[in-house]
Amino acid sequence: MVRIRRLAQVSLLLFHQTVAGTPSLTSEEQASIFSKTDDYPLPNQGHVVAHDPNIIEYHDHFYLFKGGVHIPVLRSPSLDGPWTNIGTVLDGPSVVEKQNRTRPWAPTTIFHNATFYCYYAISSPGSRNSAIAVATTDALDGGNWTDHGALVNTDKGHSAHLYPYNESNAIDASFIVDNRTGQPYLNYGSYWHGIFQVPLADDLLSVKDAEKPQASNLVYVPDETVKPVEGSWMSFKDPYYYLWFSHGRCCGFGDGQEAKDFPKKGQEYDIRVGRSTSVTGPFQDKDGKLLTNGGGTIVYASNHGVVYAPGGLGVLPENEKHPDILYYHYLNTSAGVSDGDAHLGWNYLKYKDGWPSAQGGKNSGMALRPNAILRISVLISTLFPASIDLNIANSRQ
Repeated sequence: MVRIRRLAQVSLLLFHQTVAGTPSLTSEEQASIFSKTDDYPLPNQGHVVAHDPNIIEYHDHFYLFKGGVHIPVLRSPSLDGPWTNIGTVLDGPSVVEKQNRTRPWAPTTIFHNATFYCYYAISSPGSRNSAIAVATTDALDGGNWTDHGALVNTDKGHSAHLYPYNESNAIDASFIVDNRTGQPYLNYGSYWHGIFQVPLADDLLSVKDAEKPQASNLVYVPDETVKPVEGSWMSFKDPYYYLWFSHGRCCGFGDGQEAKDFPKKGQEYDIRVGRSTSVTGPFQDKDGKLLTNGGGTIVYASNHGVVYAPGGLGVLPENEKHPDILYYHYLNTSAGVSDGDAHLGWNYLKYKDGWPSAQGGKNSGMALRPNAILRISVLISTLFPASIDLNIANSRQ
């Protein structure tokens, strides 16, 4: 049986070498699109398909929330997997009566005062008619979630006429608490005027002073008509609050067969950061440029010619088991660059002079093509039952 298992593993390696290869583009087109830089390490593999992943640690397990039908929830003892699907946050469509109610976007789940809160977005591509809603439960495994509806509406809906909702886009929520005052905040926004922050009420189910929201514009790009920023995240490492965000174009690259589907090199997603000693900012990058003036230090970007458009990020805080961890989705150009090919990647963070950088190591390397793995795993399991255990997670946003 050991010899059979080894044969299966070798077969997988040979198959990977066979299927690997960049999309069907000329060498000139590839050079104009995909970065060959090795300034950033390869990602550690999460071995799961996910767009805009969100991860929390609880009871020695990682719980992954991702955009998709009713917000899928997966659990694993390791970021490397295997991931087990344990259900969904919502039992049906969101109570928010806007478009795309069955497929919420970009969830962010936090644990606060013995309750889990899942903030999620209802939206559709190119639309500002969006909402950020919240659902709660007291148990991740087998608990029933209560959908409380929208905290924030933009374009249409309750309070959508108020600033900042009248010029922002209510997607990509994240959460932070002011360590000094205990005040909770919601960060959100994309493209339309950038990223905003509003204080939350103590129950975390509504915006504080909802009819007169005290908003801050955290990230803005004044020289761009369409602001190429979204997906914010905020972490804390004494004495700084770090404001992370995705910059550039996230997706819509088609099947990777035509160069016209891609932005110019460097205009695809990358991960940037600024910092401040105040949770409300102002935030500035490593060069001292304000994030409200187009600033942002790149921490992770397309590299090695195979990692493309990383973003949709989060940061797991350090504990006794690991340092800070940056996680994100990315596309592997040797496997596929359509929206459904986004995979979970992650790297440990190291800080120098208070500025984070992504570190290599652990199991860094490139993922196999999901459908190719599925085909060969079925073949191997047919020829050699129980000879190899592969985690296949083929759900898509």
